[in-house]
Amino acid sequence: MVYVGTSLPTPFDDRDPCLIDPTRPVASQGDYTERDMGYWPSYSEVSPHARGAYLNWLAGGRQDPRADIGYVFLFFYGLERRAIIDGAKDEAAQADWPLIAEELRRLLTIYADKSHSFRNYAGALLDWVSLAAHPARLYERPVPEFPRTFELPLYIRLALGQAAVDAAPVPAHLALAWARLDPTISLRTPATRCAEQFEQLFAQKYAEMHGSGMVLPRNRTKLKLVYRAASAGFQGYQELKLTFKDTPDVTVLTGPARKLQDVVEAATKPLESFSRLVGKTPEAKATLEALLLLPSPLWPQEAQQALQTLKGRMGDGMVAMPFKDLLDALGASGTFTKDKTLALARTLESANVGMEPDVLGGTKPPKPDEKVVLFALPPTEQLSRANGPYRAAALTLQLASAVAAADGEFGIKEMSHLRETVMSWSHLTPAHVRRLLAHLRLLMQAPASLTALKKRFEPLDISTKETIAAFMATVAQSDGEVSPAEVKMLEKVYKALGVDSKKVFSDVHAVAAGTKPTAAATAKVEQSGFKLDPARIAALQKDTEKVSALLANIFTETEEPAVAAAAEPVEAETETETAEAPKGLMGLDEAHTALARMMLSRPEWSREELLDVAADLDLMLDGALEHINEAAFDTHDMALFEGDDPVTVNAEILEKVEA
Repeated sequence: MVYVGTSLPTPFDDRDPCLIDPTRPVASQGDYTERDMGYWPSYSEVSPHARGAYLNWLAGGRQDPRADIGYVFLFFYGLERRAIIDGAKDEAAQADWPLIAEELRRLLTIYADKSHSFRNYAGALLDWVSLAAHPARLYERPVPEFPRTFELPLYIRLALGQAAVDAAPVPAHLALAWARLDPTISLRTPATRCAEQFEQLFAQKYAEMHGSGMVLPRNRTKLKLVYRAASAGFQGYQELKLTFKDTPDVTVLTGPARKLQDVVEAATKPLESFSRLVGKTPEAKATLEALLLLPSPLWPQEAQQALQTLKGRMGDGMVAMPFKDLLDALGASGTFTKDKTLALARTLESANVGMEPDVLGGTKPPKPDEKVVLFALPPTEQLSRANGPYRAAALTLQLASAVAAADGEFGIKEMSHLRETVMSWSHLTPAHVRRLLAHLRLLMQAPASLTALKKRFEPLDISTKETIAAFMATVAQSDGEVSPAEVKMLEKVYKALGVDSKKVFSDVHAVAAGTKPTAAATAKVEQSGFKLDPARIAALQKDTEKVSALLANIFTETEEPAVAAAAEPVEAETETETAEAPKGLMGLDEAHTALARMMLSRPEWSREELLDVAADLDLMLDGALEHINEAAFDTHDMALFEGDDPVTVNAEILEKVEA
């Protein structure tokens, strides 16, 4: 990829700067990491030491990042000549365009951050070799790699313009490339630090906000590439340009970019906590603690497989295991704090897996050796934990388990009875029933403490206790039938609440008839039970607001003090994010910045072309141009452009603005 010989003519010189002339002396030593040439180097005119350094850099594979950028440019001049001057008339040179594009991308990965100037020149040549053949419907093709430079790559602009002409939605992969490469769009730290996760979230949010994709307007500004060569060997050649018929340059419009910025922000926000952790502790990226800061669909394949294995064990039912086994299965490490346990429960619920104990409902987190129960959640139903009947039902099960455990009768028979009771509660949603069944499974492993439950009821007055007891009697017997076994269980619950157990009969009978029972009726209930009025039950079950309020301070377990490390404080990323946020050029507002950026993309503009740009931005051209030049003088002490028609852009200011 170099020219070697004694003659390679240019319009004003018989020797192109890139030509390696073997007749020129070369020093035996040369350090290419040192600056030893002028601004526009020429191989024939630099010192023998510089020639030796350049040849050493070439022989080393053109890849040492320490090389002075002058040597990179000297090689780049040859690529420019081959791609544009030779490519204009030589099919063999045109066949080299893909190889030149590949080489440019390689060089950009090494030297783009070393020199803004090289990044922009190489990016422009990459545009030329990618688009000189005028490919059609680029928006349907994968987007090649481009560096993020002062302006959006022409390849992207052409693809967007073609989509506008065809009235085709901008696909997600093209919108993502647009967002990553447009200098007017702010990419905060999480979007760059967590690029893989950002890409997945971007596609999801883009589909949510724009369906199959944004449809762009067909505006007036036409797309054209005017190439500004880096090599002095191009002096004397006519204007180098590529035109694309009536394809519009939609990027002059500010509206679509604002919509895209909204998508970027929606995809960035869920990554903030994960990004902070990875930034602080990069090696924690694949740990469960880090993954819990991400939606489960963004987990790596190995972690997702572990979650699917757990779901497979659970099936449509439930599975019990020590909490430590659950953490080990998902790859946890270190102390698992309360905040991490809450995050785990939220993640599991997002994957339609419920967990008991219900830490999201206020229950204290389990210890490593304590049992947890995982169960399948209906995918389309949201669980309301503030639901009065659900709270009463859960408290009923806790009291029943505590009472049964206290008298030593909590076995398979009692478990089956309570399970059947829960299944009969038609006033509860499927999600409530599933969670209660899992809660019951956990209570069988570790029954609630009767002493602890009694202690929570002690501060309540007797009328409040009686209200709760009567309501639980209704909920617990909502299947419409009271059996002697159920009466016995309710008696124990009433006793635990501190309510006279004889009131069970009057409360149960009140549900059925609204009157106090006779002695004969009470005896009948004790012996054979009786049927309740379903309509009356339904009416009583609707009056739950009072009971829900009474249970609010009872149902939530007392939380243990936080152990180990407390939750880490959230650290702002203000410094990094402020540096990354794009600002208006030279203090200009959005519309004038867009016009100035567009002008800087070419060395020269006709007045007619600028009138189209100004119309797309709703600006009056003459006033806008005057305002831009004033800002340029205030900021850089020079004009951005000169002339009226054509308008010539000051090449010197370009590097100042880019910097």
